[in-house]
Amino acid sequence: MGWELVSVDPDLGTIEVAFQAGPHFANPMGMTQGGFLAAMLDDTLGPALVACLPDGQFAPTVDLHVQFLRPAPPGRFRGLGRVVRRGRTMCFLAGDLFDSEGRIVATATATAQVRAVIGSADS
Repeated sequence: MGWELVSVDPDLGTIEVAFQAGPHFANPMGMTQGGFLAAMLDDTLGPALVACLPDGQFAPTVDLHVQFLRPAPPGRFRGLGRVVRRGRTMCFLAGDLFDSEGRIVATATATAQVRAVIGSADS
């Protein structure tokens, strides 16, 4: 998907990333298949949280809800993600995905669980 970091602010818990969806990501109608849009959102929300975590921790997504708002032709997408609430072990995330013309195409919320990396000094 060509993940590209545009900007990140660990203090605010925000991130901006970019993706490139080629025509091979298209469904039979020529639009980017929803599963790829969901993957882009997951790969926006997760890194927003990971950027805030100390070394030795990661946070797998345990729940992801995606709403598809409009057809999304292949091309460049921009994802904006944020940490809504960060608890000790559970975190709530939200974000939006925009097409190359700046129109929102999908939005998502997620829950992630903070865990120690196995084998790290913190585990």
